[in-house]
Amino acid sequence: MNLIWQKLTLSDFPLKEYLSTSYLRSFVVGVGSRWRQTSILVQWGDVIAAVLVSLVLVLAPFTVKNTTLLGILLVACAGFWLLLTLSEDKVVSSQSILATPIHLLVLLYGGICVVATVLSPEKKAALEGLINFSLYLLFFALSARILKFPRIRSWLLVLYLHVSLLVGVYGVRQKFFGAAQLATWVDPESPLSKNTRVYSYLGNPNLLAGYLLPAVILSLVAVFVWQGWLRKALALTIFIVDLASLRFADSRGGFIGLAIAAVIFVLLLRYWYGESLPQFWRKWLVPILLGVFLAIFAVAVGVSENFRLRMLSIFMGRKDSSSNFRINVWTAVVRMIRDFPVWGIGPGHDVFNKIYPLYQLPRYNALSAYSILLEVTLETGFIGLVSFLWLLLVIFNTGWLQLQRLRQLKSADGLWLVGAIAALAGMLGHGFVDTVWYRPAVNSIWWLLVGLIASYWTCLNQQLTPQQANSLYSEPAPN
Repeated sequence: MNLIWQKLTLSDFPLKEYLSTSYLRSFVVGVGSRWRQTSILVQWGDVIAAVLVSLVLVLAPFTVKNTTLLGILLVACAGFWLLLTLSEDKVVSSQSILATPIHLLVLLYGGICVVATVLSPEKKAALEGLINFSLYLLFFALSARILKFPRIRSWLLVLYLHVSLLVGVYGVRQKFFGAAQLATWVDPESPLSKNTRVYSYLGNPNLLAGYLLPAVILSLVAVFVWQGWLRKALALTIFIVDLASLRFADSRGGFIGLAIAAVIFVLLLRYWYGESLPQFWRKWLVPILLGVFLAIFAVAVGVSENFRLRMLSIFMGRKDSSSNFRINVWTAVVRMIRDFPVWGIGPGHDVFNKIYPLYQLPRYNALSAYSILLEVTLETGFIGLVSFLWLLLVIFNTGWLQLQRLRQLKSADGLWLVGAIAALAGMLGHGFVDTVWYRPAVNSIWWLLVGLIASYWTCLNQQLTPQQANSLYSEPAPN
């Protein structure tokens, strides 16, 4: 059974041997290696790449209304990754693997998107969506490459947390000083009709929650990782401000995602510190922390009527206008999937906007399927859905295995993996009932975190004996 799991998750895939015999790699990688020796641009390539990724992180939450500049930066990231790949030294690249199992599954899913575009009933619209999506895949490839360097990794994580602090502060300010409600985010007939939902610079409270969710988790990780009381105080400040701003956004999908991320974070944190904990805390740490979370939630529900009503609206079904809207969109999307089950309609919201009106119920216009799984199935069919789920499996399994490796090495970097895994799980939970996952401000953070996990990848067979590798898949002994 363990062997099947390893094969499925590509855990022991001989990637180095595979790449050494790959004709595609031999023809592409190293084509411009001679130019690399004389080019200052390429010699400083990783630093320049870090600057480009930094600009994407800085501008993403502030350019939601006009994404042209962000698109140009993503094109620059894609072009620069291609430049670095073509000019890579073949000797160096053969010794240090620049691809991981995650890269292989990303390539597979990208290839399925290409086929879905070719077979799309609206090929021109689907092609535009494919180009946009491909830019994020290449952004992941560039991020995974440069996040291998500890200084660049630290810089990019610190940068994202500081930008999130600016976004969070403005969101909190809107709560206390008021903010114009730019859309019908709250049912006008509900008791919450006068409630202010903050949106900061992102223009949408659900999008704000999707952007801040990973920042909340990573800032909590920073409390453990950053050295010195001033740095820890800064991390705690980011955590409190971003959490407050996420709360004031009143995004039910954000709350669901945060709950999932918190549970995963607690479980992984218990695993990370398990050996250093006394017997009592090994047994009771998880129940106590989860109990504290439930107590805080119960107090918030009891103290804040707005929060209580917002939580109860999750279970109201069609009686809540927002839930009713989503249900009607999902119903139409399921009908679309039935007509395009194998390869879907093609990627992107442009092709969605051309086909959805043929299926929508009256007065329920939508820009997407309001669910990641439905959107993936609609865009690329059930073949694409299986590929996407496989990609997720490989991402989380890779993160888990590298977390175990770093735990054995007692490397503090493992805590960033704890945060990345928890944040990605929370973002999926949010995206299961909302559409923000596809927005640039959120999508760029998603692929950055996937790149973070990929940057830690090391083949088990290269680091551990067979007995140690097998032990990673065995059930842990009871404490």
